[in-house]
Amino acid sequence: MTRVELKHISTKHILRDVNLTIPDGQLLALLGPTGAGKTTLLNVIAGVIDYEGSVLFDGESIDDKPAGKRNVGYVFQDLALFPHLTVYKNIAYGLKVRRNSLGEIEKRVNELLRLMKIEHLKNRYPRNLSGGERQRVALARALAFSPHILLLDEPLNNLDRYTRQYIRAEIRQIQKGFGITTIFVTHDVEEAKELGDAVAILVDGRLRQVGTFDEVFSNPADEEIANLLGSQNVLECSSYKHLWGELYEVDCKGMKIVVTCEGSVIKKISIPAREIYIYADKPMGPRLNTYKGTVLEITPLSSSITRVKIKVGENILLAELPKDIFSSLDLKVGKEVFLKLRLKSIIAFGADPTPEKVREKIKERF
Repeated sequence: MTRVELKHISTKHILRDVNLTIPDGQLLALLGPTGAGKTTLLNVIAGVIDYEGSVLFDGESIDDKPAGKRNVGYVFQDLALFPHLTVYKNIAYGLKVRRNSLGEIEKRVNELLRLMKIEHLKNRYPRNLSGGERQRVALARALAFSPHILLLDEPLNNLDRYTRQYIRAEIRQIQKGFGITTIFVTHDVEEAKELGDAVAILVDGRLRQVGTFDEVFSNPADEEIANLLGSQNVLECSSYKHLWGELYEVDCKGMKIVVTCEGSVIKKISIPAREIYIYADKPMGPRLNTYKGTVLEITPLSSSITRVKIKVGENILLAELPKDIFSSLDLKVGKEVFLKLRLKSIIAFGADPTPEKVREKIKERF
């Protein structure tokens, strides 16, 4: 297992002073929007592009080592299997280039064929494989020479949802079995949650936040990260008025919402998607922060969570519902529903809050 350290990594036009440490054997999910620099960061570690700064494996700089000497396994977005080689020969390719003996190659390839459950495919060509099968072959090829670190660049991007979920579980099992330090690039929040021991968020070439998924999800460093995660609905407040104590009523495009706030200025509020409660009928009890809305869109995020987009007046809110609750509501696009916002879950931000203040305020609530 290998500890990876990135110190002050910058590249022309993209990465800007990235500092990151990945402990031995950790699977780090590298999450960010398109164009954030995620693939560029993998290419820096692999040594295939020029960069400033330093990459260290177990405390030793590898900056002077060319790509072929860094002992890095890399699975590209398009998998890049050799179309003219069989599955067996694709997996064996890296070992052959490194001049391993025929006996060593045969032993290692057969071991990986067995571990990946693709022994029956060894004489097939890539054109005769399904997406999931090609993924297993690409992963086996990357692991063949026992790399120090494994880089996975959105490897599940072109798979259907069912296959993606299945391969995701396999990747996690294989990664833990080998104990190999791994970086998994994704723009899918659910993938990051399911796979990562930790998640690092890259936006505009800068590393913005690192932590476990629960830490980042519950304590986003700023509003942009909250929006990226889909964990928060951030609404602009056109006005607000003091009720009593720490209670205020804010106006978000005509939607009157009661919030708590210690300060005297409220510019925006944030509502976690999983703290929005949906009802098919008008709920009993106090009407505080209860609204009527219309379902605009329904999107399964995973086998256990479904995201529902709801229009409330001029606002669009995202709610994320557990499987059992979603099933019980019988929701359809166009259906009118009621939703309730839990007072404690709503975070009020004053003018230009710092990331530290945002984290502090969210931690107080959760």
